[in-house]
Amino acid sequence: MTHWQSTLIAGASFAILVACGQAKTADQAPSAEPEAFAAVDTQRISTGSAGEEWLTYGGTYDEQRHSSLTNVNTDTVSDLGVAWTYDLATNRGVESTPIVVDGVMYVTSAWSLVYALDAKTGEELWVYDPDVDRAVGVKACCDVVNRGVAVYDGKVYVGIIDGRLEALDAETGEVVWSKVTVDQSKPYTITGAPRVVNGKVLIGNGGAELGVRGYISAYDANTGDKVWRFYTVPNPEKQPDGEVSDAAFEDIGNVTWGDDGAWVTDGGGGTVWDSIVYDEVNDQIIFGVGNGSPWNRDFRDPSGGDNLFLSSIVAVDPETGTYKWHFQTTPGDNWDYTATQTIILADLPLGEDGASRRIAMQAPKNGFFYVLDAETGEFLSGDAFVPQNWTTGLDENGRPIEIADARYGEVPYQQTPGPLGAHNWHPMAFNPELNLAYIPAQEIPQAYARDPRFESDAIAWNTGADFSAGVPPIAPPEVAKFLRSSLKGRLIAWDPIAGEPRWTVEHDNAWNGGVLSTAGGLVFQGKLNGEFAAYDAATGDKLWSHDLKSGGASGPGTFMIDGEQYVTITTGWGSAFGLSAGFAYDETVPSTVGKVVTFKLGGEGEIADPDFPMIDKTPKADSFGDETMIAEGAVHYARNCTVCHGPLAVSSGVLPDLRWSAITGNETAWKGVVIDGNLAVNGMVSFADYLTPEQSESIRAYVLAQAHAAATAEAGEN
Repeated sequence: MTHWQSTLIAGASFAILVACGQAKTADQAPSAEPEAFAAVDTQRISTGSAGEEWLTYGGTYDEQRHSSLTNVNTDTVSDLGVAWTYDLATNRGVESTPIVVDGVMYVTSAWSLVYALDAKTGEELWVYDPDVDRAVGVKACCDVVNRGVAVYDGKVYVGIIDGRLEALDAETGEVVWSKVTVDQSKPYTITGAPRVVNGKVLIGNGGAELGVRGYISAYDANTGDKVWRFYTVPNPEKQPDGEVSDAAFEDIGNVTWGDDGAWVTDGGGGTVWDSIVYDEVNDQIIFGVGNGSPWNRDFRDPSGGDNLFLSSIVAVDPETGTYKWHFQTTPGDNWDYTATQTIILADLPLGEDGASRRIAMQAPKNGFFYVLDAETGEFLSGDAFVPQNWTTGLDENGRPIEIADARYGEVPYQQTPGPLGAHNWHPMAFNPELNLAYIPAQEIPQAYARDPRFESDAIAWNTGADFSAGVPPIAPPEVAKFLRSSLKGRLIAWDPIAGEPRWTVEHDNAWNGGVLSTAGGLVFQGKLNGEFAAYDAATGDKLWSHDLKSGGASGPGTFMIDGEQYVTITTGWGSAFGLSAGFAYDETVPSTVGKVVTFKLGGEGEIADPDFPMIDKTPKADSFGDETMIAEGAVHYARNCTVCHGPLAVSSGVLPDLRWSAITGNETAWKGVVIDGNLAVNGMVSFADYLTPEQSESIRAYVLAQAHAAATAEAGEN
């Protein structure tokens, strides 16, 4: 029996006992109607979330990810143990923050599956599979992930990786309505969690790496009808779209774009793929906008403009979508420096004479922590929170003072942050009692260079940057070790008033998890290596940790049932870095399903050990091809294969490591997969429209060269 079922039965039993003991008189009021299932509305989210329940993605509309619960605190956290675990139906990346309503947990996994679980026991109530065509996976820049759902008025809302927005019955999981929100002939995806405000479901999309035109839309929560849409990039002919964004582009946007370049044909990018915040005080929606498409502005828009609203924070009216203000963090984006990262609202003593001021803060990819006036978008401060070498700082208006070489040409420029950013999608948190923001920060440098062969392809990353620049065609294992040494991760407690860190915890690798803050004086964070830890919110001292036995990248949550506080996190290998960056791992990651892992004080449960893959690490054919062919293969591999199978042909293990794959053994088998699409049902679609058979074979030559180099190095070490 589920928790919510037992609650209803207990309530019914109590009503029967009362009825038996007291006769109803004529002037008594009729009994109240039973409360509707998952009766969440804007008022309930505003007043009741991030306490006993977790009703929206960021905990509250301010998205501070700070819970008022205190049972688990600095004194008791050492007694935290596993309450229950639940296996998700995927071995791909998991980024979901669980939503907890009326004792039911709603969570998502890869391929946009939705699960309803008893939040107290982990018992499965229902599972919804949207039955996504696996061929859609090739459109996903950064794995087929999903960051969660929204719950409102008895419905669960989820964005599907293929561009659908769906409303499910919260009690049964049955589809109430389904709307296609994108042109599915183009490489759009949805990975972000919807938000619901005043009966409107807000959703964006992804796909800017491949080439789309970004926007955010509002849909009626009951019917699914579109209410408004705000584009973030102009119409390619700079003509009205008949949408609410038309006025903003006519007034300020169109002039920041030229009339030529890849943006005209490929959309320009600017997808709204993560942060969407409702500012209740100023009654506005604030959202973050992503990178340009292509990344390289020389290809995207040779005129050299700022390209609004790329890499911007934008505020609009929640009822109409009408533009209110914007702040552009990276004018003329050239590096995939999105501004889609967590936006947090807070009240800080930054007004005149220390008066309270409503502010919006963000630590986007470009490495600066921004504090803006939430009502007007006025720039208040911006300070680097990681080392960076693309600017000498910000001017008085918050505009980056760029280093000229960062506008890269064909000579590689080694830059930090790289495209994975100083902070990516992993949610940061804010403690309003300490006025500290907790940033899951990282250093992942990148050698940027102009791609001299750039042409737009429908299923390739159309960045205009050469990922193979500066990398030798046959890279010995020492190259991977060197690259690994450059990766850094840390948890930073950032003081947004002083513009500096209060404390820092260094991690042993990049791409660590989202953050949860609690009134119990704790900060929780998962790590790439599987450690889930609690730190003292004031000092950064580690007070507790537990091995999740899988990657812990998602944002944790917490809730209370029957007087017990629970802390929960989803686990799984994947996502942009975790999927592809095999060179960053000491060993191949375990092939295991994702999980929901939930803790409580005194918990005595266990997390099952993962099954490590048994891989025959021997080349499946002799090396072939001359240096020219292998070098050609390295270029085509970098453009078409790196994102899924890893730089240097070193996979993390989530997807096949091609060096050891049987299909490298002969030309026919390789062509059958790469050109003929024999594994399209698994998501490995045909590349016949983008690679010639000769180019495909050059990739096989490159992969085998890497396999033999690795095998030789392994034999030498032994």
